Amino acid sequence: MQIALAPMEGLVDDILRDVLTRVGGIDWCVTEFIRVNDQLLTPAYFHKFGPELLNGARTASGVPLRVQLLGSDPVCLAENAALACELGSEVIDLNFGCPAKTVNKSRGGAVLLKEPELLNQIVEHVRRAVPAHIPVTAKMRLGFDSPDGSLVCATALAEGGAEHIVVHARTKVDGYKPPAHWEWIPRVQDVVKVPVFANGDIWSVEDWRRCREISGVEDIMLGRGLVSRPDLARQIAAARAGEEVVEMTWAELMPLIQDFWLQAKAQMTARQSPGRLKQWLAMLTRNYPEAVELFTVLRRETEPDNVSRLLGLPVAEAA
Repeated sequence: MQIALAPMEGLVDDILRDVLTRVGGIDWCVTEFIRVNDQLLTPAYFHKFGPELLNGARTASGVPLRVQLLGSDPVCLAENAALACELGSEVIDLNFGCPAKTVNKSRGGAVLLKEPELLNQIVEHVRRAVPAHIPVTAKMRLGFDSPDGSLVCATALAEGGAEHIVVHARTKVDGYKPPAHWEWIPRVQDVVKVPVFANGDIWSVEDWRRCREISGVEDIMLGRGLVSRPDLARQIAAARAGEEVVEMTWAELMPLIQDFWLQAKAQMTARQSPGRLKQWLAMLTRNYPEAVELFTVLRRETEPDNVSRLLGLPVAEAA
């Protein structure tokens, strides 16, 4: 079984990847999507989204990072994929799942599920452009407004050369509205010979067990569930191995929150960093009552030094 950390735009950046992969249980992670339009991007642009490329394409704890590209031009995507490989990415992932309206309007993400022939062309071009030992993978949804075309899309990706396919078990129109339709995943797996990963609505070990039973697949990708429960991958890995599942306490999580804040404060502007912390804290409130209390205290705070004090950090240390 492989457990992957999902590439969530505007949320799972290098700071959160660092913190979450340190907890354990994650086999690999993916950059936020790197948008490709009509030009070859610069190495600096790739490093902006994946600074881990400067560290052997690994997070600080040694978890492999994959570069994810998004776009609709097969030739330009192929050229940028080749560059990403030169920069150290050991896998190229292609995004056909983003539901954001702004992304879809520019022919990126889930809107391409309306064009299975184009999906095939994109994967084929990228596959030919990168070294033979570099896997090309894809992430898709069940379709744009109906899952009826998901089997055709998955087949197009697999026949194009995708080594595995992550299926977010909702359509674009579904967005993130529950439930995820795990029952469609075995149907996708039936029409392709490559591994299929299940993604969507896995918030707990119990959800994982139900997803595995319904989907019939072992490999999973965790998104919001892992961000809101940082040890979820570790819990699932333990359950899969028949070991005792021990949940992370707030006392164990707090040092990670503090470190997340120190990194955010160092890398972002004074205006941006408090909001970045609040974004993660808001998601942690789903599982930690203490996060509710901390979020309430920090909700209106905009001064970084005050945030540091409320987190129990000396201002000098956080400076």
